[in-house]
Amino acid sequence: MITVGFIGAGNMGYAIMKGAAESPLAANMSISAFDPDAEKCARLAEFGVTACASGREVLENCKYVFLAVKPQMFDVVLEEIAPAVKEDTVLVSIAAGITAEYIRSKTRPDARVILVMPNTPLLLGEGASALAKCAPTTDEEFDVVCRMFEACGKIAVVAENKMKEIIAINGSSPAFIYLFAKAFVDYAEKEGIAKETALPLFAQSLIGSARMLTDSGYSIEELIRMVSSPGGTTLAGLDQLYAGGLEATVDAACTACTKRAYELSR
Repeated sequence: MITVGFIGAGNMGYAIMKGAAESPLAANMSISAFDPDAEKCARLAEFGVTACASGREVLENCKYVFLAVKPQMFDVVLEEIAPAVKEDTVLVSIAAGITAEYIRSKTRPDARVILVMPNTPLLLGEGASALAKCAPTTDEEFDVVCRMFEACGKIAVVAENKMKEIIAINGSSPAFIYLFAKAFVDYAEKEGIAKETALPLFAQSLIGSARMLTDSGYSIEELIRMVSSPGGTTLAGLDQLYAGGLEATVDAACTACTKRAYELSR
């Protein structure tokens, strides 16, 4: 039996638990959780999650323990659970900037750690999660956690020393995409097209374009050319995006995101 526990049952923790409970792993898995907010734990009952009275209790009952709390809460949580961290406990962090070294410094020097950068589309089972295995975590232990996140979307394995850089690519990028979408919807409304008409059309364009990126076999440059008829409307719009420095702006946003991740790192 795979014993999995969560400290923190907010949106991310809830999404991961829901995905795990509905995955093929569920038949051989028990899930426990603790959150100071009793209502958050209560909503997990429908997935068969057992509520615990403390984070320490989660550690005592589970091998895989997800630290699904905000970075500012890590000191308090790690101090509480440190005495209960066993040699074979696997601590899974989903917080930006929290390193394996930091977790070990607060628990035990040989703690098994897996770092994960998920994103909010996990709530719809459409997440994109980057995972890094930190020694001495075994391949088998890492595989269990990978399969849990695969139940909530797509995954990619990333080097431990690139977990800060990956944040801009999948962790923060949904917000960047939402801002991009807002500009298109704002333009539509300015031109007298209702948001209720424009938003579904643009959202489906994002979905279709994403599928073309992953499934069509064409490169990004080829896909751009496929939409861009000579002398047509698309090229007229692209000229403005190039003139406005869209690619440089995206690079600057990603660079700033990574810089902030290093500033928050501990």
